Amino acid sequence: MELNERQIKAVLYVKERGKITNKEYQEINNTTKKTASRDLSVLVEKEILKQIGETGKGTHYVLIKREPIGDKGDKKET
Repeated sequence: MELNERQIKAVLYVKERGKITNKEYQEINNTTKKTASRDLSVLVEKEILKQIGETGKGTHYVLIKREPIGDKGDKKET
């Protein structure tokens, strides 16, 4: 799962603040709306972020919660 520097910065931003908007993505990465939209779409496709809202000002992105690897409750004794 390779991410570019902008996407990594966005994931760290969401970890710290809980969410990110397209506008915030543009500001922290000094990029265009088109690039921000494309990068955020990739993060959604890779199931790293979840889009909240359809389109427009209310749309933001949050991290998808994941279980830690090996934490499935079915521990095997060795």
